[in-house]
Amino acid sequence: MINKYQRLFKNEQGENHFWPSFTDLLTTILLCFVLIFICMMVIKSLQIEEMKRTIDQIMGVRAKLVNDLNEEFSGSDLGIEVDEKTGAIIFSTEILFEYDDAQLKEDSFQFLDEFVPKYLDILLESGYEDYVSEIIIEGHADRTDTYLYNLQLSQERAYSVAAYILGDQFPYNNIQDHLQDKLTVNGKSFTDVRTDENGEYSAEASRRVEFKFRLKDEEILEKTRELLQGG
Repeated sequence: MINKYQRLFKNEQGENHFWPSFTDLLTTILLCFVLIFICMMVIKSLQIEEMKRTIDQIMGVRAKLVNDLNEEFSGSDLGIEVDEKTGAIIFSTEILFEYDDAQLKEDSFQFLDEFVPKYLDILLESGYEDYVSEIIIEGHADRTDTYLYNLQLSQERAYSVAAYILGDQFPYNNIQDHLQDKLTVNGKSFTDVRTDENGEYSAEASRRVEFKFRLKDEEILEKTRELLQGG
């Protein structure tokens, strides 16, 4: 009888010895997971801060570019407009084309010879070239005629401008090598018409050509910034 109770007592001692050891093991594992989680949060925080600095740098470049373009072209005798938010250069197609025509006018060559070097001097020769991923020549039309007709017209007008700038008649050959690596041409038909000072649709203002630029990873960075701010 005594031996039976002695055996039971020994078993209870063994079980009591096992469970504290198992609990200590679970506690150690939990602490490891907590430490790993803390390390991941610290790394994530550092990554977010680095991302914020990169975003601020890219957006700072855009602001400086827009300011430089405004200083160069606002109020100039070229008759062009600078979008103060995006830096897009906007000018009426009447400067370059006859109505409903995609052939460059004779006096448009002088305009482009004067405008393009000044424009590219800012985008490609002032420390911004590493940031600029794309230069876009964009044609726009009014609502006269069909969408497809104006799509073709706006595309051909933008192409005519690009073809001259990259062609043999353009006097600044040194610009062409830099430009052709970044240049794209778009026709927008009447998808982005403009209004007058009263907010009414303006056919005259809608007929235009724009020179625009896009910074590297700008769309991704802008979306990332929105997510960070939302968080």
